[in-house]
Amino acid sequence: MKGLSLHVIPFSEIQDLGIAERVRKILALILANKIIILHGKLRPEEEARLIEDTMAMVDHIKNFQGIELAVIEPDLKNKGIMMKMRHGIAKRLVGYTGALTLIGPASVVKEIRQDPKKLELMLS
Repeated sequence: MKGLSLHVIPFSEIQDLGIAERVRKILALILANKIIILHGKLRPEEEARLIEDTMAMVDHIKNFQGIELAVIEPDLKNKGIMMKMRHGIAKRLVGYTGALTLIGPASVVKEIRQDPKKLELMLS
């Protein structure tokens, strides 16, 4: 695909930003037609704000159709209590860095298929 661009964001690059700054940074990249791979996961309130801001922009920006977003996290269902505790403590200390988040403009990303172990990205 001509002009396809992936932008990898390490969690350390956004960990000190507030909700508005994180959302603004992500939307700026999306509006530049970049697919974002975020090492980590947005907090629920940040994800909600991203979706709200995106929906508000759909009618006001030409050719902007919104975003596709998916998160893959480690499956701890069959892990022992100690592993779950370590994961919980690490998440509280350094954030959601065990996850991988994929965000792309809906005009470029046709669909994101997700299962517990992988993400599949279908492009338009």
